[in-house]
Amino acid sequence: MTPERLSLLWGVTVFAGAIAQALAWLSGLPAVVLLLSAGLLIGRSGLHLVDPLDLGNGLETVVGLLVSLVLFDGGINLRLPGDALKLTVLRIVVVRLLLAVAGGLLAAHWLAGLSWSLAAVYSAIVLATGPTVVTPLVQQIRLRPPLGEVLEGEGLVLEPIGAVLALLLLELVLGNLHGWRELALGLMQRLGGGALVGAACGWLLAEALRRIPEASALRLQVTLGLVFLMFSLCEWLLPESGLPAAVAAGVVVGRRLDTEATTLDELIRQLAMLAITMLFPLLAADVSWRELSPLGWGGVLCVLALMLVQRPLAIAAATWGLPLTGREKLLLAWLAPRGIVTAAVAALFSIRLEDAGVLGAGRLQGLVFLTILMTVGLQGLSAAPLASRLGLVQEELEGPPAPDASSEAALNSR
Repeated sequence: MTPERLSLLWGVTVFAGAIAQALAWLSGLPAVVLLLSAGLLIGRSGLHLVDPLDLGNGLETVVGLLVSLVLFDGGINLRLPGDALKLTVLRIVVVRLLLAVAGGLLAAHWLAGLSWSLAAVYSAIVLATGPTVVTPLVQQIRLRPPLGEVLEGEGLVLEPIGAVLALLLLELVLGNLHGWRELALGLMQRLGGGALVGAACGWLLAEALRRIPEASALRLQVTLGLVFLMFSLCEWLLPESGLPAAVAAGVVVGRRLDTEATTLDELIRQLAMLAITMLFPLLAADVSWRELSPLGWGGVLCVLALMLVQRPLAIAAATWGLPLTGREKLLLAWLAPRGIVTAAVAALFSIRLEDAGVLGAGRLQGLVFLTILMTVGLQGLSAAPLASRLGLVQEELEGPPAPDASSEAALNSR
């Protein structure tokens, strides 16, 4: 790829993302929907101005580093005060791990026609609700606590689990793993090892930031340097362990610095939004109608089954007996868009499967992108009206709540 072509790719991608964010600000429409539409317009399904595969091996590197920044930002701002809120997120994560993997496997095989092995990989890829999509929606809708914290917590915990599980299932399909025992061991190694490395790096970063003046630009530079180095080392030692490391590092930094991290929080949040603005159009540009059309109505029914059957059942089972109202459970059952990590994992896995000569790799990627298109489009556009109709939106004059107080009160006062 020539330098001029590479410059054009990034220039068009960032410009399209910026225009989508501006239109979202002017129209009040969800930014993630417009970012996705911008990617379809400039990519293989539209004007053919951008093809992410032109980046070659650099695509995985760029996506990984930027996603680690987004997850680190989510970890910093993750607040789950009180046992009731933690229990809610934990139960949703556990129940969805059990039901979503099984439900996605059956739906992808019976409805979309994927083989059992590829259906298993699909169910893991689409397991998580992406924080890169959920967080902007929560902020734009201004959900009342504790719904925003629950949705963001669910996405941050399940995102790395889904990515690691999908990688290991892929290795099982390709014959690089032998049996479920090796898969379980690999899952624990990557999640546990990544979390430990992330916690250690988060502690070192917090101690370093305590010694740097809050107004100094050095704080941001040190943070980015350590986060990117941590992610790169984790990926080199254990592929996909960088994602749990990024979340764990963010949680530790957010807890240790607490109120001292206000300026850093804002800077990291702005960079995370820039990463989303770049990544979503770039990965959506890889969608080709040629990969979606063979799925037919079977693919649509598969995604609808995840949205209308699997998710509501999982939320109903996970929140049984918890102090959440029926309206809150309804919104939790509906809002589950998939995001950037899902798209990135699908694109990279499809390349590996095609190189290995596995039949159906294109159908797998097409079904994953159809899942993203339908969940982001339908749920992104309907989330704000539904939340408003259910009375779950904060009043304009209320301002952002203090999470350490209001979240626990909202969940425990019922």
